[in-house]
Amino acid sequence: MARGPPVPCALSHKRFLVTIRWLRSARRVQATASGARSVGAAAFVAILGALAAFVSTPDAHAQAGYPNRPIKLVVPYPPGALTDLLARAIGDRLSASLKQPVIVDNKPGAGTLVGAEFVAKQPADGYTLLMATSTTLGIGPALYRPSPIDPIRDFAPISQVGSVNFFLIANPAFPAKNVREMIETIRKSPGKYNYASVGSGSPHHLFMETLKTELGLDIQHVPYKGTPAALTDLLAGAIQVMFADATIAMPNIQAGKVSALGTSAAKQTTLLPGVPPIAATVPGFDWQAWQGIVAPAGTPTEIVARLSAELQKIQATPEFRDQLFRFGMESYAPQTPAQFAASIAAEQPRWAKAIKDSGAKVD
Repeated sequence: MARGPPVPCALSHKRFLVTIRWLRSARRVQATASGARSVGAAAFVAILGALAAFVSTPDAHAQAGYPNRPIKLVVPYPPGALTDLLARAIGDRLSASLKQPVIVDNKPGAGTLVGAEFVAKQPADGYTLLMATSTTLGIGPALYRPSPIDPIRDFAPISQVGSVNFFLIANPAFPAKNVREMIETIRKSPGKYNYASVGSGSPHHLFMETLKTELGLDIQHVPYKGTPAALTDLLAGAIQVMFADATIAMPNIQAGKVSALGTSAAKQTTLLPGVPPIAATVPGFDWQAWQGIVAPAGTPTEIVARLSAELQKIQATPEFRDQLFRFGMESYAPQTPAQFAASIAAEQPRWAKAIKDSGAKVD
């Protein structure tokens, strides 16, 4: 027999209260008529128990019909940022597969922690999700003290969806054309050269500081308020090197305006295969930024599994991978929620150490 739609929780409780009043009335009538108060009481308690069990598990009904209303995807970045563009691309595809609107809601601020804290405090029902990044669940909690979120306890990981491999680029006049030559050049003239970042505690800053620490290099950090200003000074020769994401690095590399020294991830990039990873010269150097979707902690496992399965289907399509490429991103091997959770946990001490070693402070 075909079932109707799940009864909303509020309506179920209203009917429950009406039923209780009816049963109490019936109990009084039964007790008066038969005098069998003990039997009536037992029956009454049994029926109430069954009804309570029914209405105390509205989640089961909600999960069966999930989703039955729009889903909010919170992006802790401003409109137009790379993560925002990715969220909208995913949101469109999720809307089509889930048959419900997925609405992107931008909530930037405090190194992405404003949006993250908002999501952490929402009901764990699958209707509010967070487009998280390595900054949100790695750098931010270690940089902002006290942190308004706990990246492990406050969220239910769903799926990682992409990664950003950073390019180490240099002004063409800089003597080095690869990582080995850069190391030699800086060591010959300690303190002479400068590198740019888009702010203290940014991936651009932490990647270079990690390289400095591991190799004992003396190169000065010059923070900027954004990539355009940093790139302008790099092209002018005021700054010699910097890490930049593919959307900034690739067109300038291809135009011959900057030299590509290496990439931050240990895996060979598919964006510009001719650029070797820094790890080819500095074994073990492996850093990248990632994007993924999480829900508030306590979200039912059935809903997490459903969303994860839908996201894995999206990631498997050539069309989505092509779009990632256009964003200057690389596809990420699909992970189960448990694998994603393990990855987030494993990164916590790495980011904490990088921030401590760099001396990064909130600007």
